[in-house]
Amino acid sequence: MRLVTWNVLWRFEPDWRARERGILATLERLRPDVVGLQECWATDETSQAHVVAERLGLHAEFLAPSLPPVPMPPEHPEQADVAMGVGLVSRWPIGTVTRHVLPVSHRQVAPVALEAEVRHPDAAFRVIVAATEWEPEYADDHLAQATMLAELLAGAAKTGPAFLLADLNCDATQPEFAPLAAVADDTWELGGGDPEAVTLSSAVPFAPLEAVKEIDRRVDHVLVCRGARVTVRSASIVREPVDGLFPSDHFPVVADVHLP
Repeated sequence: MRLVTWNVLWRFEPDWRARERGILATLERLRPDVVGLQECWATDETSQAHVVAERLGLHAEFLAPSLPPVPMPPEHPEQADVAMGVGLVSRWPIGTVTRHVLPVSHRQVAPVALEAEVRHPDAAFRVIVAATEWEPEYADDHLAQATMLAELLAGAAKTGPAFLLADLNCDATQPEFAPLAAVADDTWELGGGDPEAVTLSSAVPFAPLEAVKEIDRRVDHVLVCRGARVTVRSASIVREPVDGLFPSDHFPVVADVHLP
């Protein structure tokens, strides 16, 4: 099966509608089986996860809030009353969904992680979708959130294979990654991904260059619980713009995975 994780930049500029067309076109081309979305928008009527699912003929779930905080006041009218969250899109039906509140000590709003059972016809597995803190001055929260995600992934693995699809705002060399390295394997390494690849690149014209901890690093990850009998056939990043516009400031990560 093909797993994708992608931070899709909510309704931030530039031109979120044009970027969303690029997101949909990219996912149509990738034909994923499971997608984790971060910085995913939602209104009272629908969510970006459900828009993707409808286009691809898949199932979807969405939970809020997540990081970053929504701008107050809105930067443009189409941001007003729009939530920020995480989404899961799946080729197979989505079973029980659990909302986990991640720890915070600095922000007034705590982000959530979405944990769900994916009901594959041969054997169910679990997926966690999340985004963590990024501010250098909130490094204690960043570490605490990564630690909780490691605990959740280890707990989910008690019933079978479990995956984390996340914007962790750190790469494998940074201290915030250490709790996850203790319980999970990186499909990027298992699949022979390019060791020099980055997912938040300064080559994107609207990249957040002020994000000094994350820029030009591979901060988006598809992790699998340690001990799962999984073969990763390939791991890659999609770097190409669509019609001259990058769909997001992050590149999507793609992992082609075989479970026995």
